[in-house]
Amino acid sequence: HVQINALQRAATIVLQKSVHEGFSLAAAEAMWKGKPVVGGFAGGLPYQIVYDVTGYTVHSVEGAAFRVRHLLNNPELIARMGAAGREHVRRSFLVTRHLTDYMALLIHLTR
Repeated sequence: HVQINALQRAATIVLQKSVHEGFSLAAAEAMWKGKPVVGGFAGGLPYQIVYDVTGYTVHSVEGAAFRVRHLLNNPELIARMGAAGREHVRRSFLVTRHLTDYMALLIHLTR
């Protein structure tokens, strides 16, 4: 995993075009590193990638190539999507978010 981590950190964009996928740890890690993600519709990817905010979901290889080219030609969009992706992961997938939800539930149940 050290090599994958290094590759993601060095990448400008992360492409996650899986055929089968559950929750994509690779996509979440890429967004946490501030990288836009171009992914398919397998498993949880369409729920993880916020279209046109943190990256793009695409149906085909051609669609993926189009979105990657579009991003590479728009560095300000890469920066904006990268920052939005990091915030999305912070708000949605980190353990602190889940702990906050559990605490709110426990407070509600004890009233």
